Amino acid sequence: MSKLDKTEVLSAFAAAYETANGKKPEITTKPGWYSIDGGKNLRLADVAELTKKLNSGKTTKTKKPKAAAPVKAQKKAPFTVVTENEEGYTAEELWIVILARKDHDCRLPRGVV
Repeated sequence: MSKLDKTEVLSAFAAAYETANGKKPEITTKPGWYSIDGGKNLRLADVAELTKKLNSGKTTKTKKPKAAAPVKAQKKAPFTVVTENEEGYTAEELWIVILARKDHDCRLPRGVV
């Protein structure tokens, strides 16, 4: 097994990736591991193999950006929103109000309602 030079392998990969995809890769380094564009962590030898694949023209499938999901009608909350009283909200009522204001489904903490 030959010793791989980290800077040479990463610079060769960046050049091959840029020619294949038209943009520079975002490489995150961790001790002994490299993550390309937030994907799966790879060892340096795996990055070298991926460079060979990119240079040979056998590119891996890249993810296409998904179309925006159609806007759905407003969902009714599975709980009722209470109005503030003179003393303020109770802890349970406060959680209900906070979670009802969010635009996605949320669960109440355990023990509430």
